[in-house]
Amino acid sequence: MSRGKSKMKKWSKTMSAAVLTGILVTAGCSNNSKSASSEDYELKDVKFPLKEDVSLKIMTSSSPLAPNDPNEKLILKRLQKQTGVEIDWTNYTAGETFDEKRNLAVASGDLPDAIMNTGYGDYEILKLAKDGAIVPVEDLIEKHMPNLRKVLEDAPEYKAMMTAPDGHIYSFPWIEELGAGKESIHSVDDFPWINVEWLDKLGLDMPTNTEELKDVLKAFKTQDPNGNGKADEIPMSFIINHGGEDVSHLFGAFGLGENGDHTVVTDDGEIKMTASEDGYKVAIRYLNELYKEGLMDVEAFEQDWNTYLSKGKEGRYGMYFTWDKANITGMNDTYDLLPPLEGPDGEKNVTRTNNMGFDRNKMVITSANKNLELTAKWIDQLYDPLQSVQDNWGTYGDEKQQNIFEFNEADQALKHLPLEGTAPVELREKTSIGGPLAILDEYYGPVTTKPDDAAWRLGLMKDVMVPHMKAENIYPKVFFSLEDLDKLSKIETDLFAYINRKKAEWITNGKIDKEWEAYLKELDRLGLQEWLEIKQAGYDRNQE
Repeated sequence: MSRGKSKMKKWSKTMSAAVLTGILVTAGCSNNSKSASSEDYELKDVKFPLKEDVSLKIMTSSSPLAPNDPNEKLILKRLQKQTGVEIDWTNYTAGETFDEKRNLAVASGDLPDAIMNTGYGDYEILKLAKDGAIVPVEDLIEKHMPNLRKVLEDAPEYKAMMTAPDGHIYSFPWIEELGAGKESIHSVDDFPWINVEWLDKLGLDMPTNTEELKDVLKAFKTQDPNGNGKADEIPMSFIINHGGEDVSHLFGAFGLGENGDHTVVTDDGEIKMTASEDGYKVAIRYLNELYKEGLMDVEAFEQDWNTYLSKGKEGRYGMYFTWDKANITGMNDTYDLLPPLEGPDGEKNVTRTNNMGFDRNKMVITSANKNLELTAKWIDQLYDPLQSVQDNWGTYGDEKQQNIFEFNEADQALKHLPLEGTAPVELREKTSIGGPLAILDEYYGPVTTKPDDAAWRLGLMKDVMVPHMKAENIYPKVFFSLEDLDKLSKIETDLFAYINRKKAEWITNGKIDKEWEAYLKELDRLGLQEWLEIKQAGYDRNQE
């Protein structure tokens, strides 16, 4: 599954426009610096495996669970044998360490041949392209990348999403299809899981509305459902403003609801800011009632993933939120998915995320690269269907650790193996390589099976969530111009920080009614109306 836990989506921390501009100015003045790229091998008409091995220098990021040297992964050992290309990796732990090192490499002009799992946003990509730090790749795709070309022929919408406003393609995408439209696995990040063993022990029914949920949480707090004689149960936990672990799923019972980028699209194509809607205010008021009753984890406003995970593994939660319960409390019958709740006005709505299995900036080739054909053909190997499946999830035939797949030689197909209690994200982060890849829905069957956990989640999505998804549209992957991205970045830096801060404050202090009008004025002062105009114009262009 693409996001075994939603923290994986947070690898990239968006730099401010000013910081990035400073870095690129420095990079522009550093052309005489010693390069970290490979020598020119003078290779033409490259065919794999090469007669003589060569190396390419690539910077990347990977999980702390993975080997420090990516070449220890079986996937890359096989790829080196198939191609004759050894990758000289500069690898950092995903997150702030990688972001800093990546930016320093650009600032110094000490560029590798390529950067994989870049963590770049569109603004950064366009600034790097404008500065000449990375090269356009559309001609390389056309001349040297048949696997990626085939993907784009079969699914041309991705080529449109990859193409910058100036007509160039500057980066290679990650594509993972798992269902389509409302039934896409990416339609809802934030699943609420409720302790059904506690419900059964206390003789309680599954709650169907927000008031029933409040009563259930009170029972979890006061009636010792774990039976240890201590008041150590945590009725409800979450990580505030943290993707799939946020409490935002509950907002759907009060109107348009909430998602990670505070953006919804009405059925008539109007862009709305979730955090300025009246229903948002009512939802916060309800959450404050839960807080005042002591029904929330007191650490929910400051805890990190590891703390959240630790308490989940101890079985202390009556209810919590995450992408897949297997990553927190295990794949067992203790917790079940809480169906969408009806709100005080009879509202029942599942707010869709604006996510899809697509990241257009998974890999870039730098201007220091002297072996463009070789690099393009190596990257294209990552788009081979069998290779892409392994890049994304892991591999087979590893004699030293648990495998994700078994390989059927006769059918040339991969079958997902049972996880046997292993958290999906942990095994995948240890063995997969991520990076540029493509998995289309048509691959399921001929090339691979769906992961058991993904098939299970897709079933829950279809049966429980989709019937209550009111919105027909999501906000698409609009590729804005550098000018618009600059404006959006500056606005969102302050606007989103303010929204997230007030959300946490109001849940705990209950002052939303008193402060609401001043809050709306502050949203406007921080650029909400301009933000809506830019987002609306981008959406309208995308629909043409």
